[in-house]
Amino acid sequence: MTLSFNIPANTTWAQNGVTIAGGNGLGSATNQLNHPYGLFVDDDQTVVIADYNNHRIMQWKNGNTTNGQVLAGGKGQGNGLHQLNRPTDVLIDKETNSLIICDYGNRRVVQWPCRSGTTPGEIFIDKIGCWGLAMDEQRYLYVCDTEKDEVRRYQLGEKNGTLVAGGNDYGNGLNQLHYPTFLFVDRDHSVYVSDKENHRVMKWVEGAKEGIVVAGEQGEGSALTQLNSPNGIFVDTLGTLYVADQGNNRVMRWTQVDKKQGTVIVGGNGQGKGATQFNGPVGLSFDRHGNLYVADEFNNRVQRFSIE
Repeated sequence: MTLSFNIPANTTWAQNGVTIAGGNGLGSATNQLNHPYGLFVDDDQTVVIADYNNHRIMQWKNGNTTNGQVLAGGKGQGNGLHQLNRPTDVLIDKETNSLIICDYGNRRVVQWPCRSGTTPGEIFIDKIGCWGLAMDEQRYLYVCDTEKDEVRRYQLGEKNGTLVAGGNDYGNGLNQLHYPTFLFVDRDHSVYVSDKENHRVMKWVEGAKEGIVVAGEQGEGSALTQLNSPNGIFVDTLGTLYVADQGNNRVMRWTQVDKKQGTVIVGGNGQGKGATQFNGPVGLSFDRHGNLYVADEFNNRVQRFSIE
């Protein structure tokens, strides 16, 4: 489910991240990651990670920073039902205790039981350039399609879905998207989309024919008014947006009050592997205590920043 809560506007986070998954170089051992992308944080602070180049979904339990557990895939790159091919995002459907995975390289969305090593997945949606996923409280599934530059909403079991954002070819108009990656759905069913190639984040109110720019739109750059290849996003109940600004190696916060520019909450200290640095932050999530989790792609680790 899309978890949302209020994070007070004056909240700050420790600037030093703690590695809670991976961080042992690039590789396929259970203590390693190979280009982590999307992530999902459960109520008990268990982190589930789309381990893109290892073609698997990994789970790291809170407190066990040494080794993760393979929940899905990990049987080599392929299109069998027991395999994944470059998964980009994952979420947990609590009702069925299952994983829903963007199996990007296979152009499909698959469902997989949460218990590791059990039955293989089943195909939910096929022939889709899926990248990011979200689920609302009515269990509608929202999927970013990078090939069609659109977001569609699906009832579980439905194959065609309903267009909710973009779908007017690629471009930078308010009714267009250009390579949408990650998304977030709020309680009003507004859809927030990282419009990566337009270096902006868009909000599409339910039923709207065009979106509203809520961050960026000032071209690619590193000023506080700009984004560079935005990826993972989270929106709290006040409408404050948090975005992994991948090309700038920082996480930004954009409030409803000042949509013209954001503030850097962690990172922004150049590209690197230090505790205050990122090298390509992609996935972003919070736990219910307000701690921030970031998939640091080229450092092959997930960092947690504690709320202060």
